[in-house]
Amino acid sequence: MRTLLTILTGNRILILLAILLLACISILYYYHSAYANSLELKKPNKVPIINDPNLKVEIVFKGLKFPTSMAFLGPDDILVLEKNNGTVQRIVNGQILKEPLLDVNVATQSERGMLGITIAKNASEFAPTYVFLYYTEAESKDGEDFGEEGKELLGNRLYRYEMINDKLVNPKLLLDLPASKGGSVHNGGKLLIGPDNNIYLVTGDNTISARLLNTKAQNVANGSAPDGTSSILRISQNDKVALKSILGKEDPLNKYYAYGIRNSFGMDFDPVSKKLWNTENGPGFGDEINLVEPGFNSGWKQMQGIWKPLGYFTRELELNPNGDDDDDGNSNDLVDFDEKGKYSDPEFIWNETVGPTAIKFLSSDKLGKKYQYDMLVGDIHNGNIYHFDLNENRTQLFLTGALYDKMADNSDELQDVIFSQGFGGITDIEIGPDGYIYVLSLAEGGGNDCDTFLFFDKNCISYRAPLEGTIFRILTATTKEEEDELSIQE
Repeated sequence: MRTLLTILTGNRILILLAILLLACISILYYYHSAYANSLELKKPNKVPIINDPNLKVEIVFKGLKFPTSMAFLGPDDILVLEKNNGTVQRIVNGQILKEPLLDVNVATQSERGMLGITIAKNASEFAPTYVFLYYTEAESKDGEDFGEEGKELLGNRLYRYEMINDKLVNPKLLLDLPASKGGSVHNGGKLLIGPDNNIYLVTGDNTISARLLNTKAQNVANGSAPDGTSSILRISQNDKVALKSILGKEDPLNKYYAYGIRNSFGMDFDPVSKKLWNTENGPGFGDEINLVEPGFNSGWKQMQGIWKPLGYFTRELELNPNGDDDDDGNSNDLVDFDEKGKYSDPEFIWNETVGPTAIKFLSSDKLGKKYQYDMLVGDIHNGNIYHFDLNENRTQLFLTGALYDKMADNSDELQDVIFSQGFGGITDIEIGPDGYIYVLSLAEGGGNDCDTFLFFDKNCISYRAPLEGTIFRILTATTKEEEDELSIQE
């Protein structure tokens, strides 16, 4: 009898363990499926659709390897970054040069890699053109940070190169930032040269887990000093001219233009107001468009959208982030660096995440006066470009109908602001010297990293996959050249 009871008890334990294992598998699968669905991959149309019959789209170049950013050297002359190869490719008149301008060692796990570029041309013809690059630097080869035995990376670094004889040479290290703070995601990376001729770099919180966030720049009141993460940093082009600090005198806080940023893949200056705007990626909710004033606090990790994050997909409404303690005695106060920092609500929120990336103001009138100075925003999940008008003071988006509350509750509410669709996954948007829109796109949209999950599905891609990239150009359906040709024929 005792033996039988032992067997039965043992069987019960085994059955219980099996049930618990199945439950864990179900939870993990649900979590992954939910995450993957929120980052659903979409194949691009053979030809992306422009929702204006007066415009058309054409391919400039196809065949890039996981491109992340681009910048123009001149008309029909584009530099493009390839994330996992650590390369800067040059495309002239639709043809790629045989050799890259630069090939450096980059860490490639998840969102690490060759990430950001901006170009400064010197006024003197005898002075070199400066090319600024932001990338996650590896010691000896690409991808050596990956796997259980992956090597420690050197850091997220901003360099200034000189363009001499079709090569990028004489690297000068301007910023050396953390890159292994508990995860390989949220490195940010977009670079800009502002109206003040200074360099602006956006960084994320550099971690996959909000529990690991511990600096005041992530609104942890008792946290450590800011370390360059969760920021928009501003420095001079040679890092020698002392810029007036906004939030404090200690380094690197003295470089912070904005803070409290979870992660961002886009920012641009309004050519009319000269004010900075950015996009911000939420977890499973709350993607944002923000007007970024000096000292701007975006609220992370205490705020995302209009919610206080409780988990990846869970949240609670928070309409008074700077208010008094709540009913449970929890402080709602955000870090303000002795009242130098200021939180403000997003100017637009996606309730369901779309992964906004590039944001660009159309300074040209080549597509028609009705688009000039308007805002375009691309996304990585759906391959959409959204079009927004601004109000008269250019401090808010001009929104009507279902978007009047500054929030898209679902995809149906976005239909009136979709300018174009079918680009796969958009990583950058630039306005070319010709005044037309250039779109850098991956062959598939998405953003979740298969390598970090136990279960895979058809919607999952790896950030290390050699995804093909394409540069598109959006222009008028009848170009000036075509009009001149027609007039000659007549």
